[in-house]
Amino acid sequence: MDFKLKYQINRRYLTKPSKRRSGYSMSPGVRFIVAHDTGNPGSTASGNVNWYENTRDQYSASAHLFVDDRQILECVPAFTTDRPEKAWHVLYNVPTDDQLFGYDANDAAIGVEYCFRGRIDDDEAYRKYVWIMAYACHRFELDPRKSIVGHFFLDPNRRTDPVTGLAHSRRTYDQLLKDVAAEFEECTTGVTSGLPRGALLLETSGEATTTVRLNIRKGSPNTRAPIHETVPRGTTLPYVGIVEKGQPVNGNPIWYADANGNFFWSGGVTV
Repeated sequence: MDFKLKYQINRRYLTKPSKRRSGYSMSPGVRFIVAHDTGNPGSTASGNVNWYENTRDQYSASAHLFVDDRQILECVPAFTTDRPEKAWHVLYNVPTDDQLFGYDANDAAIGVEYCFRGRIDDDEAYRKYVWIMAYACHRFELDPRKSIVGHFFLDPNRRTDPVTGLAHSRRTYDQLLKDVAAEFEECTTGVTSGLPRGALLLETSGEATTTVRLNIRKGSPNTRAPIHETVPRGTTLPYVGIVEKGQPVNGNPIWYADANGNFFWSGGVTV
């Protein structure tokens, strides 16, 4: 089952080993997702990751992803390795996560932080927030109706996220859960575009030159995707990402992505 590609996932990993990023793998794998907000209106995804990195040996709290209106930023590996790493985003001594899912959140859940207010476009940040949780459900074969829980629900005596952050964009926690389920359906039902299961768009940029007459595919690194354009040999094609697990063509599964969400096969170009 393919998943509709809407956004890139950018990577800026925290240094390991450190208090914030131990490098330990999730031994049971990903079993659920915890929805957070930063609790700090106006702080951006990049700003939060910078602060985490600068204080990596002072504090242990961490998360896998920060989301604002500009980007989805992964700072603890969740999608780019076969064994996602642990992040410390829920207290170990609260029992609700174990009761609901059979595992502690730090051992088996991805933590996603919503950035809001200030100069952030809350609506666009929310769209990315919903999409990345739907994508995580797809990637780890989770039921989006049952596999997402708010931090406040796990630790009600201490936390209100993401309820407080969502309220700033006039949304509720219940609406979030419904929107993630709807996003999952939209991105998986009857789509002809998107990334294959297990594939990830890696951020990189440059230019490639076609060595043959080449089809540019619309929305998916797949020869079954609609042809956006056919270009002649010798055409220069800028790219903004690379997919290492697209559809193999002549045994080569690597495709490049352009800024418009189109893809071209690496075997037809030189870089």
